[in-house]
Amino acid sequence: MPSRVEMMVKTSEKKPEKSAVGTPQVGFVSLGCAKATVDSERILTRLRAEGYGISPSYEGADLVVVNTCGFIDAAIEESLDAIGEALAANGRVIVTGCLGADAGRVRAAHPAVLAVTGPQACDEVMSAVHEALPAPHEFRETLVPPQGVRLTPRHYAWLKISEGCDHRCTFCIIPQLRGPLASRPVGEVMDEAERLVTAGVREIVVVAQDTAAYGQDIRHRTGFWNGRPMKTRIRELAEALGDLGVWIRLMYVYPYASVDALVELMAEGRVLPYLDVPLQHASPKILRAMRRPAAAEKMLDRIRAWRDVCPEIVLRSTFITGFPGETGDDFERLLDFLREAELDRVGCFPYSPVEGAEANALPGAVPEGLRNERAERLMAVQAGISAARLAGRVGTVVEALVEAVEGDMAVARSWGEAPEVDGAIHIEGSEGLSPGDLVEVRITASDEHDLQGIRP
Repeated sequence: MPSRVEMMVKTSEKKPEKSAVGTPQVGFVSLGCAKATVDSERILTRLRAEGYGISPSYEGADLVVVNTCGFIDAAIEESLDAIGEALAANGRVIVTGCLGADAGRVRAAHPAVLAVTGPQACDEVMSAVHEALPAPHEFRETLVPPQGVRLTPRHYAWLKISEGCDHRCTFCIIPQLRGPLASRPVGEVMDEAERLVTAGVREIVVVAQDTAAYGQDIRHRTGFWNGRPMKTRIRELAEALGDLGVWIRLMYVYPYASVDALVELMAEGRVLPYLDVPLQHASPKILRAMRRPAAAEKMLDRIRAWRDVCPEIVLRSTFITGFPGETGDDFERLLDFLREAELDRVGCFPYSPVEGAEANALPGAVPEGLRNERAERLMAVQAGISAARLAGRVGTVVEALVEAVEGDMAVARSWGEAPEVDGAIHIEGSEGLSPGDLVEVRITASDEHDLQGIRP
């Protein structure tokens, strides 16, 4: 459940100077996960296509759009604070995103907002913008690059392949906020991926609420891309994306048996050997209460099988501590699972009640302090595991994608580090390097999160 904020976002396209006469300016605040960032990119693309300027400051904006997150209480507070900050600094604010699905809550906290829409609501946002700030008489489509406006650096991009989710996890309200699974046409997805590659993107990160479920809602209907038939299914999509000649990374992959076929593609070098599988817990009792797959032993067998097929695979997961009913034994079982699974990367969140989630009614609430303490204990155990896994990469030579150059050091990522959520590789000597470069790096040292290296 990563969260990030782009205050008055700076897009990756070249914008006109603020002094452009008569150009209405829109400020933009984007919060939440990668899926929400894609929604922000779509709205920004529409704004630019209709001739609006994107203001880098509240003061320079004629109005501000705030794309909110509403997944957990902390995200709701952050979103309400961001709305309040925009109102205080600018006064004219349109709210969209997951928190916007609860318009009453937004208006109760901030009655002065101009409009409130839910997630995936580009048309509604644009209608609200048009009403508050009419579009310029002359559209400027030429200002919008073929790949659209993006909030990520030029060298990587999110590719969202579906909306919504069909799972009914008791701790989650995403289906209420974003609706049921709705897969994008496979040809449309591939066309977007091609545009990204043409624009110079070196890494495409495939995202959805449940990436592995792609196409299930339409029974894996056959679509068409470049005149050839393609099943709307994650394996066929990953295989086709792998032919584009750039890194393909898969995130938010629910652990279906079909994932085994994706690991085979990783072993063949078609997609990056990196798998993000949100497991949430290991106690069968807690998994049943969460309404998640309740077979930790089988998951361990799957992990072993994946590593047999693709030894270099990097596995990431997320877990929740202090879920209602979690006993000390349940928590110890989770720690035992971590020690046996030896996952490379782990995120952990103490359970947070979410308004509207079924888990709120479950018995056995765990005190907040104990929830937090267990999260800290879990991450302490995982720190040792991660350190050992990273130490195993010392002495190897990897291909790395440069993220930034900071003085005489460069910061990069290999197949084993996803953007924004994992560690990085710190390279000694930055001469001749720029963000987006691919470079070979010999790993010389490691710690719990990061690697150090030199160019061989």
